[in-house]
Amino acid sequence: MSVSTLSMSSQNYLKAIWALGEWSDDPVTPTRVAERVGVKLSTASDAIRKLTEQGLLEHAPYGAVSLAPEGRTFAVAMVRRHRLIEAFLVEVLGYRWDQVHDEAESLEHAVSDFLVDRIDEHLGRPQRDPHGDPIPAADGTVVRPDAVLLSVMPAGARVRVERISDDDPGLLQYFAEHGVGYGTVLTTRAGAPYSDVVNVAVADGAPFALGRAATDAVWVTVAS
Repeated sequence: MSVSTLSMSSQNYLKAIWALGEWSDDPVTPTRVAERVGVKLSTASDAIRKLTEQGLLEHAPYGAVSLAPEGRTFAVAMVRRHRLIEAFLVEVLGYRWDQVHDEAESLEHAVSDFLVDRIDEHLGRPQRDPHGDPIPAADGTVVRPDAVLLSVMPAGARVRVERISDDDPGLLQYFAEHGVGYGTVLTTRAGAPYSDVVNVAVADGAPFALGRAATDAVWVTVAS
């Protein structure tokens, strides 16, 4: 059954629950779901109850929310739509990477499975979206890089950017202005003592400072 058979609201909740657990080990609670979807807690709780009754979620009272097998299938299908649309907007239509999230949020509900597969084929079946997030394959397989937050890397490390959160368009613009994106190799340097700041440099460029909010938005692996 296609994810298109679900309501837009159900699609949003399932994708949100997937996203909350993709890069974090923190429990997915109704409060976090409500914040992610942008609704009141009571509204999210009601939606979670209905999706649980439909067999798409697993949720014990006062416990964490998780995707049931069928719910995971639908959630991954929505994630695949979203990230392929983002890739298409950047690679074919010339959007900036800070512009694509909201567009994809709207378009992902309207496209057909056939169109999604054609986009995938046209782009050469990309494995990552413009922000480095893994694009699920048509069979639901998701290959996530074994990356860690830039915040935990020591000074003097040489790292490769694997993923940058797209939650803050302004931060994406800042990174773009400094030549930082998915695949960029950075060298870390110590910031001022007690400042919670990390200095990073791209290649032989001048170092620039990143605060904790920025380094917590970047996932990296050690560069070879």
